[in-house]
Amino acid sequence: MPAPDYPADVRARLEADAKEIIGRYPDSRSALLPMLHLVQSEEGHVTRTGQRFCAEMLELTTAEVNAVATFYTMYRRKPSGDYQVGVCTNTLCAVMGGDAIFDSLKEHLGVGNSETTDDGKVTLEHIECNAACDFAPVVMVNWEFFDNQTPESARQLVDDLIAGREVAPTRGAPLCTFKETARILAGFPDEREGAVAASGGAGPASLTGLRLAKGETEAPKVVSPRDAEEEA
Repeated sequence: MPAPDYPADVRARLEADAKEIIGRYPDSRSALLPMLHLVQSEEGHVTRTGQRFCAEMLELTTAEVNAVATFYTMYRRKPSGDYQVGVCTNTLCAVMGGDAIFDSLKEHLGVGNSETTDDGKVTLEHIECNAACDFAPVVMVNWEFFDNQTPESARQLVDDLIAGREVAPTRGAPLCTFKETARILAGFPDEREGAVAASGGAGPASLTGLRLAKGETEAPKVVSPRDAEEEA
C-alpha cells in the first residue's frame, strides 16, 4: 500500500522547511540528505511517509529515496530513543576499552545493539569509528563527544540521561534530543544560547600531521644510546 501522507498542518510546515533546503542547491536532488534529516526530526526516524514526502518534493522515486535512506547509518529506520548512545568499537577504542564499555552498557540497560530502552530514552549502538582516536575510548551521544570513557563513567552517563539530569559533552555543543539534532543537521540554526559558540577540536595527536604540513616542527627529542645507559 502507498505510504500515508502527513496531516495537512504538518505537511504545510515541512513543505516550507523543505523549500528553504531545496533553495540552497542548484540541483534539487542534491538536497536529499538534509531533507532526510528534516523528516527524521519530525518523527525520530525516516518513515515511509517521510520518504514519500522527500520523493514528491524532489521529484524522485521512492525507490531512489529509500536507497539513500537505507545506505547511511545516521538515518534511523525504526523508532529510537531521545538519545543515541554510540560506543566506538573500532580497533584503537576497542583495545583501550570500547568493547568493555559496550558490553557493560548492554548489560546495564538490558538492550542489544541498535535497541532502545523501554522508556524510549536511550538507543545503544556500536560505531565503527568516531574519528577521535586520541581520546579513546570514545562514546557519542547524539553525535556529541564524551572522551576517555570507562565502563563506570559510561553507565553513569546513561543513568543521567534517563533521569533527565544535565549532561555536558567533553567538547562541542550542549546536548539536545535526537529530533532536535536531526533538525540542526538539516541545516537549520541552533538557536540555543551559547550552543554555536561552544566548540571542540581534535587533540594534539590528531593535529601532529597538520603541524608538520605547516612546517611547525617540534624540537627533536634527545634519546641516550642504549650502550651509554648500560655503561651507566
